[in-house]
Amino acid sequence: MKKIAVWGFSWVPPFAQGLVRDLRVRWALEEAGLAYESRWIDAAERHSETYRRKHPFGMVPALECEDGTLIESGAIVHAIAGQCEALMPAGLRAETLTWMFAALNTVEPPLWNLFVLDQLHGDEAWAKLRRSGALDEAKDRLAVLSGWLGDREYLLGRFTAADILMATALRFVRHADLLAEFPPLASYVRRCEARPAFQAALRNQGAGYLQHAPAAA
Repeated sequence: MKKIAVWGFSWVPPFAQGLVRDLRVRWALEEAGLAYESRWIDAAERHSETYRRKHPFGMVPALECEDGTLIESGAIVHAIAGQCEALMPAGLRAETLTWMFAALNTVEPPLWNLFVLDQLHGDEAWAKLRRSGALDEAKDRLAVLSGWLGDREYLLGRFTAADILMATALRFVRHADLLAEFPPLASYVRRCEARPAFQAALRNQGAGYLQHAPAAA
């Protein structure tokens, strides 16, 4: 990939900062040592015809490069990993892909559901009724994942693209401090967040929010 540009939201409320999925793409690019530019879209512009030609749903991330435009964080991270031995080791390609899908399809949905209930609908009666079941489902997935991880530093024993997707999925429940109940997962996320590439990606995303922050924010 050459001349890479990553699209992200220009600003989101503090509770969502560091959670928007373009962070995954920035992290993968940093791990792969690929230079990229940041481009920002605001709430109104995301619905414009121009941006919808990049991302039909008006979401982020979108990645533009000489080969075209890619959308969906998992697909983009997979494309980057396919060019980086460190993110998708030759002997672990099938396993890496398996755990990438596990992060996106099995672990993330109940965690995202709890995040939405608490952060976007927490004061609504229906959300309060639903929360107990949502919390149980999230904990069930976390318990299984914690058991699998055990003493491993990373999902497959070494860092891969699967860890980018899994660690960022686990960050969706940071507001509820659920990982404190699962020490292997809490240590795992801290380990992933301590990586220089993650820190660089987080700074890059945060710089955009700072630049475009509303006056009253």
